Amino acid sequence: MKKLTEYLNSQFIEAANALRPKRAQHRIIAYVESYDDISFWRSVFDDYESEKFHFEVMLPARSSLTKGKKQAMMNMLGKASGRNMIACVDSDYDYLLQGATSTSRQLISNPYILHTYAYAIENLKCNADSLKQVCVLSTLNDQSVINLKEFMKLYSQICFPLFAWNILLYRMHDTGTMSMLHFCEIVRLTSFSIGKPAFSLQQLSNRVTHNIQKLEKQFPQYIEKHKALMEELAAMGVSPDETYFYIQGHHIMNNVVLRLLSPICRHLRNKREEEIQRLAYHRQQYNNELSSYRHSQCDVALMLNKNTDFKETTPYLRLKADIERLLNEFDGKNREQGS
Repeated sequence: MKKLTEYLNSQFIEAANALRPKRAQHRIIAYVESYDDISFWRSVFDDYESEKFHFEVMLPARSSLTKGKKQAMMNMLGKASGRNMIACVDSDYDYLLQGATSTSRQLISNPYILHTYAYAIENLKCNADSLKQVCVLSTLNDQSVINLKEFMKLYSQICFPLFAWNILLYRMHDTGTMSMLHFCEIVRLTSFSIGKPAFSLQQLSNRVTHNIQKLEKQFPQYIEKHKALMEELAAMGVSPDETYFYIQGHHIMNNVVLRLLSPICRHLRNKREEEIQRLAYHRQQYNNELSSYRHSQCDVALMLNKNTDFKETTPYLRLKADIERLLNEFDGKNREQGS
């Protein structure tokens, strides 16, 4: 005998909505991958909550709390999905693979799967335009140390050609020549000095160039395909200036952005404490001001995780367009019923 939940699909939700008063909100169930994703998708849908629509964000099933996107899609997509019941997932590489795998085919062909376009939610939180503000909120010091937006732009430009090689190999089902883990090891920040930020980028450039040369020597027959793919990626909205949005999310957050922000925040805190010492009239005032300042600070990793200043980024704007397309379906349906 089937469980009651197996009969729960988009058509069931639509029928339930039809039983409600005409002026009642239209309920849309949005399934997410994990508890960690609920707050992000809740903030996304908050912009679309109205007298007409209400989004209910939930996990696919209590029995699959630890399962990832693939399991979530297999649990509730296919015939069950529709405009009343949608899936909300990280894109990972699936959007960029453009149908090279079954998961990718599902992601790009099903209009009721909303995805981040960026690799993951973590990438959006690492929006380069917001990183200075993350430092300010963490240290309560508004001094500029380096141009973080420009640094991330240069980082992205250096990584882009090797990133395209990684995507090309994955599209060809070759995950052994350069696994995602291997690629991330190459493009991590191995060191960073506030006084010499260009040195970190030069080290990165040397590693990337070395590995590109190896790949071109190993696969000369793919060189033209690689060039064509870089053009295709740009046409898909993947700007070489913003490659960091599409590289594995935890890697970008932990091995690039936090390796950048942590020493900057230490520097800003030290400068603020020196200022407190310089301006204090006596020892007691210095101790009081220093204690107050230290209690007001926040860990930069925590502030980065809480960052929501990404709603004007290219991937997020594309996600918004998908949501608006979904909601426009309801208006079209209502017009059909009224005619």
